[in-house]
Amino acid sequence: MLHEDRLFPSDPRQRSIAQALYANVRNLPIVSPHGHTNPQWFAQNKPFENPAELFVTPDHYIYRMLYSQGVKLEDLGLRRLDGGSVETDPRQIWRRFAQHYYLFRGTPTRLWIDHAFETLFGLTERLSTSNADHHYDVIDAALKSPAFAPRALFERFNIEVIATTEGPLDQLKWHAMMRDSGWKGRVITAYRPDSVVDPDFVGFRGNIKQLGELTGEDSESWSGYLAAHRKRRAYFKTFGATSSDHGHPTALTADLDNAAAQALFSRVLASNSTTQDKELFRAQMLTEMAAMSCDDGLVMQIHPGSMRNHNPSLFATFGRDTGHDIPTRTDYVSALKPLLDRFGNRNDLTIILFTLDETTYSRELAPLAGHYPALRLGPAWWFFDAPESMIRFRELITETAGFYNTVGFNDDTRAFPSIPARHDVARRVDCSYLARLVATHQLDETEAHELAHDLAYQLAKSAYKL
Repeated sequence: MLHEDRLFPSDPRQRSIAQALYANVRNLPIVSPHGHTNPQWFAQNKPFENPAELFVTPDHYIYRMLYSQGVKLEDLGLRRLDGGSVETDPRQIWRRFAQHYYLFRGTPTRLWIDHAFETLFGLTERLSTSNADHHYDVIDAALKSPAFAPRALFERFNIEVIATTEGPLDQLKWHAMMRDSGWKGRVITAYRPDSVVDPDFVGFRGNIKQLGELTGEDSESWSGYLAAHRKRRAYFKTFGATSSDHGHPTALTADLDNAAAQALFSRVLASNSTTQDKELFRAQMLTEMAAMSCDDGLVMQIHPGSMRNHNPSLFATFGRDTGHDIPTRTDYVSALKPLLDRFGNRNDLTIILFTLDETTYSRELAPLAGHYPALRLGPAWWFFDAPESMIRFRELITETAGFYNTVGFNDDTRAFPSIPARHDVARRVDCSYLARLVATHQLDETEAHELAHDLAYQLAKSAYKL
């Protein structure tokens, strides 16, 4: 299934250059500075129970596609919030997945899964209805081996460091268990405060109260609320955190004076806060978090532009992060200005911007990152972590922002076996892009080799302080 020259240019000259570049980076360690793998996997190191648990149920790329073609999420084993009946036979889940595998033709998901099938399990025949049980049996047997336990796969994947993402109320018990176990694998956390920053988050007011109980601060006062954040950020740092992550619907920022911020906080805690109050509060909190990063050194990631939980029926039935978030148009130039007016010129702050709005690449993001010392650009992600999208990102960003105002690649995944596949795709795509610049005499090959290494490894490690 895996052609050695996949994703390389069809032009022989460029392909030859890409091959040489890739040969020097293909086996570099993986730095995975942002993602959503489950720390419990590494803490308990229990074998994955079955192929469906490993590949299907954690991966919203898979079940959103299947759902679009009429497959019910219950039939894929996703748990209902009301405890209602769902498919519990992993082999039946696998068969449904195999029956619909053709839907992934031309998608990055197909590239990732084929890569895992072949490199991990030696399966070189494309998954289909006719071989579904064979694939299941081969994978299931392998998962019973110690070589396929989570920590063993972590080491096999050559992961140097991986960051999970936890909310501010998380006790980080799995990270504590890992630390106390003596295992040398480096799994760190990242601070994701959305549940106590976004007034639209389910349970927001109760979460604020719990934040106070957890920190011993009066979290329902403005000063106590900010102090509680600082304590939680410090706690996360004791478990290796080098970054915070902010999944706001927009990139809007604000810089209110203390009295106005305190009044706004009181309003969002009240039951009658307006939509405008909620958006302004999120905007103010991005600036507050930037101020905290100046003090504690956490790299700040902003992931705006997603309308979360677009499908209310699925949200009510299955909850958050079940494959029904949709990209929206996003403004950065005006939205970020209050934050940048205050912090954009600092060299001791790193703010990594992501987007789901490709139209902003050359018009807004590249010029911003090409000017402000505090800004860096995150890679194409989520709906755009596909080969052609990655090429478009490089084409539209590089001429204005260069390579070194970007942060390499991160996989942003919940699907553990896809990690090496995703990094391999990114390395091949970047080598292909660099090969074009060499072939058109915009780079020499020595520079291209340095850049290939930086894009695959060093930029992420430096940007995230790893």
